[in-house]
Amino acid sequence: MTSAIMVAAGKGTRMGSAGDKLLLDLAGRPVAAHTWQRLDAAPCIDEVVLVVRSGMESVFRDLARDVRPQKPFVLVAGGMERQHSVWNGLQAVRAGAEIVAIQDAARPCTPVGLIAATVEAARQCGAAVAAQRVTDTIKETDDGRFIGRHLDRSRLWAVQTPQTFRVGVIRRALEAVRQRGLAVTDDTAACELIGQPVRLVECLEPNPKVTVPSDLPLIAALLAR
Repeated sequence: MTSAIMVAAGKGTRMGSAGDKLLLDLAGRPVAAHTWQRLDAAPCIDEVVLVVRSGMESVFRDLARDVRPQKPFVLVAGGMERQHSVWNGLQAVRAGAEIVAIQDAARPCTPVGLIAATVEAARQCGAAVAAQRVTDTIKETDDGRFIGRHLDRSRLWAVQTPQTFRVGVIRRALEAVRQRGLAVTDDTAACELIGQPVRLVECLEPNPKVTVPSDLPLIAALLAR
């Protein structure tokens, strides 16, 4: 059995006055509705756990009437940081779940085939992440003002979501993070902490995340296409 955790508990502070980015209209539906629909449409997913900000549960119950999900779903309150929200979501997956795909709610264009590819890779290796090769020339800076050094882009990948794991692996990784009092901004970093290899699953189609208001027109065009 495979569960999906849709992380929808963030505040989206970089959207400024635009409001909650997950509820903004995007091609006629809220951003989060598109993401939820992708997970619900993926044949490899058996249930969806939605991790939302405390007090937003009723908003997402209303959203369910728009999505009309065919898969079972459950709402869970998020935590202070992303890692805490993912942990809360893990506690809500069904007892028989072997694989869990963790997806940013603000990433509404994720191809269903990519979700399936990360699930299969995680089944084989224990952990997998959707990623794209870096195509821009990348420079590192020490002071934020001048170039410090050149980085070899042939070795660089931009990781995205879903980030998919055997349930036991990600629980053990996040427990290690909790015990050491660390903060991680992505789940694969927790795997690095316990020495768990993470398979890169190349995404060849656009899989952008809604971060700032200027992202919306491009993502709307992708959804319309």
